[in-house]
Amino acid sequence: MFHIVLWEPEIPPNTGNIARLCAATGTRLHLIGRLGFQLEDRHLKRAGLDYWPHVDLARHATFAEFLAAWDSPQGRIWCVDNPAGRAYTHADFCDGDALLFGSESKGLPPEIRGRLADHLIGIPMPTGHVRSLNLATAAAIVLYEALRQTHNW
Repeated sequence: MFHIVLWEPEIPPNTGNIARLCAATGTRLHLIGRLGFQLEDRHLKRAGLDYWPHVDLARHATFAEFLAAWDSPQGRIWCVDNPAGRAYTHADFCDGDALLFGSESKGLPPEIRGRLADHLIGIPMPTGHVRSLNLATAAAIVLYEALRQTHNW
Protein backbone atom coordinates (compact mmCIF):
# COMPACT_ATOMS: atom_id res chain seq x y z
CA MET A 1 0.00 0.00 0.00
CA PHE A 2 1.18 3.50 -0.80
CA HIS A 3 0.60 6.62 1.27
CA ILE A 4 -0.21 10.10 0.01
CA VAL A 5 0.80 12.69 2.56
CA LEU A 6 -0.39 16.30 2.26
CA TRP A 7 1.44 19.01 4.18
CA GLU A 8 -1.02 21.76 5.14
CA PRO A 9 -3.31 21.54 2.10
CA GLU A 10 -5.26 24.75 1.48
CA ILE A 11 -7.86 24.09 -1.22
CA PRO A 12 -10.76 21.75 -0.31
CA PRO A 13 -11.49 20.44 -3.84
CA ASN A 14 -7.85 19.41 -4.30
CA THR A 15 -7.91 17.36 -1.11
CA GLY A 16 -11.33 15.94 -2.04
CA ASN A 17 -10.05 14.83 -5.44
CA ILE A 18 -6.98 13.28 -3.83
CA ALA A 19 -9.25 11.47 -1.36
CA ARG A 20 -11.18 10.02 -4.31
CA LEU A 21 -7.84 8.98 -5.89
CA CYS A 22 -6.89 7.26 -2.64
CA ALA A 23 -10.23 5.44 -2.45
CA ALA A 24 -9.80 4.22 -6.03
CA THR A 25 -6.27 2.91 -5.48
CA GLY A 26 -6.32 1.67 -1.88
CA THR A 27 -3.86 4.37 -0.87
CA ARG A 28 -3.82 5.79 2.65
CA LEU A 29 -4.28 9.57 2.88
CA HIS A 30 -2.45 11.53 5.58
CA LEU A 31 -3.16 15.19 6.32
CA ILE A 32 -0.50 17.04 8.32
CA GLY A 33 -0.62 20.38 10.10
CA ARG A 34 -3.01 23.27 9.71
CA LEU A 35 -5.59 22.75 6.99
CA GLY A 36 -6.98 25.61 4.93
CA PHE A 37 -10.48 24.19 5.46
CA GLN A 38 -12.57 22.11 7.84
CA LEU A 39 -12.93 18.39 7.18
CA GLU A 40 -16.68 18.98 7.01
CA ASP A 41 -16.27 21.54 4.17
CA ARG A 42 -18.93 21.00 1.49
CA HIS A 43 -16.42 21.56 -1.36
CA LEU A 44 -14.13 18.91 0.13
CA LYS A 45 -17.01 16.47 0.48
CA ARG A 46 -18.35 17.25 -2.99
CA ALA A 47 -14.98 16.63 -4.68
CA GLY A 48 -14.69 13.29 -2.87
CA LEU A 49 -18.25 12.38 -3.89
CA ASP A 50 -19.67 9.41 -2.03
CA TYR A 51 -16.27 7.70 -1.76
CA TRP A 52 -15.38 9.11 1.67
CA PRO A 53 -16.34 5.88 3.50
CA HIS A 54 -13.64 4.14 1.41
CA VAL A 55 -10.87 6.63 2.25
CA ASP A 56 -8.30 5.45 4.78
CA LEU A 57 -7.68 8.88 6.33
CA ALA A 58 -5.18 9.78 9.04
CA ARG A 59 -4.82 13.24 10.57
CA HIS A 60 -1.52 14.41 12.15
CA ALA A 61 -0.88 17.70 13.92
CA THR A 62 2.84 17.77 13.08
CA PHE A 63 5.36 16.10 10.78
CA ALA A 64 6.91 14.43 13.85
CA GLU A 65 3.50 13.00 14.73
CA PHE A 66 3.15 11.64 11.19
CA LEU A 67 6.60 10.00 11.41
CA ALA A 68 5.72 8.40 14.74
CA ALA A 69 2.45 6.99 13.34
CA TRP A 70 3.72 5.96 9.90
CA ASP A 71 3.55 2.18 9.77
CA SER A 72 5.76 1.35 6.77
CA PRO A 73 9.17 0.31 8.07
CA GLN A 74 10.34 -0.72 4.57
CA GLY A 75 8.85 2.30 2.83
CA ARG A 76 10.53 5.60 2.17
CA ILE A 77 9.18 9.12 2.09
CA TRP A 78 9.44 10.78 -1.31
CA CYS A 79 9.16 14.58 -1.25
CA VAL A 80 7.35 15.67 -4.40
CA ASP A 81 8.15 19.34 -4.87
CA ASN A 82 9.61 21.69 -7.45
CA PRO A 83 12.35 22.52 -8.03
CA ALA A 84 13.89 19.08 -7.68
CA GLY A 85 17.04 17.61 -9.15
CA ARG A 86 15.38 14.31 -10.03
CA ALA A 87 12.21 13.60 -11.98
CA TYR A 88 9.57 11.33 -10.44
CA THR A 89 10.16 8.89 -13.31
CA HIS A 90 13.70 8.30 -12.00
CA ALA A 91 12.56 7.30 -8.52
CA ASP A 92 12.53 3.60 -7.68
CA PHE A 93 9.27 3.24 -5.80
CA CYS A 94 8.42 0.28 -3.61
CA ASP A 95 5.29 -0.83 -1.82
CA GLY A 96 4.86 1.08 1.43
CA ASP A 97 6.38 4.33 0.17
CA ALA A 98 4.87 7.69 1.10
CA LEU A 99 4.47 10.49 -1.43
CA LEU A 100 4.69 13.79 0.43
CA PHE A 101 3.26 16.92 -1.20
CA GLY A 102 3.43 20.47 0.12
CA SER A 103 0.71 23.08 0.32
CA GLU A 104 -0.59 24.62 -2.87
CA SER A 105 0.88 28.08 -2.29
CA LYS A 106 4.11 27.32 -0.41
CA GLY A 107 5.17 23.77 -1.20
CA LEU A 108 7.14 21.93 1.47
CA PRO A 109 8.98 23.76 4.25
CA PRO A 110 12.77 24.01 3.74
CA GLU A 111 13.43 21.92 6.86
CA ILE A 112 11.46 18.97 5.48
CA ARG A 113 13.00 19.33 2.00
CA GLY A 114 16.44 19.39 3.62
CA ARG A 115 15.76 16.44 5.90
CA LEU A 116 14.57 14.31 2.98
CA ALA A 117 16.82 15.78 0.25
CA ASP A 118 17.92 12.31 -0.94
CA HIS A 119 14.32 11.54 -1.82
CA LEU A 120 13.31 14.85 -3.41
CA ILE A 121 11.57 14.37 -6.77
CA GLY A 122 9.61 16.64 -9.05
CA ILE A 123 7.44 16.67 -12.12
CA PRO A 124 9.30 18.30 -15.02
CA MET A 125 7.79 21.47 -16.49
CA PRO A 126 9.25 21.45 -20.03
CA THR A 127 8.00 24.84 -21.18
CA GLY A 128 9.31 26.77 -18.19
CA HIS A 129 6.16 28.90 -18.12
CA VAL A 130 4.56 27.04 -15.20
CA ARG A 131 6.08 26.40 -11.75
CA SER A 132 3.83 23.52 -10.77
CA LEU A 133 0.71 21.54 -11.55
CA ASN A 134 -2.53 21.35 -9.60
CA LEU A 135 -1.96 19.36 -6.41
CA ALA A 136 -4.53 16.66 -7.26
CA THR A 137 -3.08 16.28 -10.76
CA ALA A 138 0.46 15.99 -9.41
CA ALA A 139 -0.60 13.41 -6.81
CA ALA A 140 -2.30 11.28 -9.49
CA ILE A 141 0.69 11.44 -11.84
CA VAL A 142 3.22 10.33 -9.22
CA LEU A 143 0.97 7.75 -7.54
CA TYR A 144 0.16 6.02 -10.82
CA GLU A 145 3.86 5.87 -11.69
CA ALA A 146 4.52 4.25 -8.30
CA LEU A 147 1.68 1.77 -8.90
CA ARG A 148 2.98 1.03 -12.41
CA GLN A 149 6.49 0.35 -11.13
CA THR A 150 5.30 -1.99 -8.38
CA HIS A 151 2.55 -3.69 -10.40
CA ASN A 152 0.03 -2.79 -7.68
CA TRP A 153 -3.07 -2.84 -9.88
